[in-house]
Amino acid sequence: MLVLTRKMSQVIKLGDDITLTVVRTSHGAVQLGIEAPANIRILRAECEAIPRGLLADQKVA
Repeated sequence: MLVLTRKMSQVIKLGDDITLTVVRTSHGAVQLGIEAPANIRILRAECEAIPRGLLADQKVA
């Protein structure tokens, strides 16, 4: 696992098409902005067990 330290508004690039931006840090939590092509599925790890059909019509944060 690669561990990086970033400050507010700093960016991490994954390949050419995916950008992670530190939007906010507060009370031990980090809010990330993720820019990626529409064909890239982005989920929190705890949502992986939910069948795709149940997530299709929902915005998952």
